Amino acid sequence: MADVKDITRDLDKLDSQLDNLEEALAPLLGDIGEVSSQMPLLDKAKLFSLAAYSIESLLFSALKLQGADAQNHAVYAELKRVQQYFSKIKAVEEPAGQRTTTVNQEAAARILKADLSDNKALSSRLAEKIAEERAKALLKSVEGRKRPADESAPSSADDGKIKKSKHKHKAKGKSRK
Repeated sequence: MADVKDITRDLDKLDSQLDNLEEALAPLLGDIGEVSSQMPLLDKAKLFSLAAYSIESLLFSALKLQGADAQNHAVYAELKRVQQYFSKIKAVEEPAGQRTTTVNQEAAARILKADLSDNKALSSRLAEKIAEERAKALLKSVEGRKRPADESAPSSADDGKIKKSKHKHKAKGKSRK
């Protein structure tokens, strides 16, 4: 009979721990829809997958306690499925690196022009934007070709006179055209 008293003490302890667990989970499981409606999509996925995993793991534990073959039970397959969701969520959280695909801007511009050809106001705005983007690209390419100021500075007074005379000839050549 002494063994029975030890078991009742453990059962009382288990009962109090279960009560504590119920109190802790009550805000979450009481109205999980309301709690999740205020969360971003990724956090919702985490919440639902964790809730499913905790329920499935409790069922798995109950099967193990009853002596059933839990490894070959459908609950075990569900646990594995929910674990796959965890890996999918983790993959979404961590960026995969740089994008490998790019937008073909010329094709997009052709499609937009063709689609907006009947709307004069939109097509004129599109033409302005395209011209603006081309001007920005031209400025970037010209800035990339410029030499730094240190390299273009004359090392002596004679070099400066030679460079100035070259620029005068170029300017005259441009005005003749």
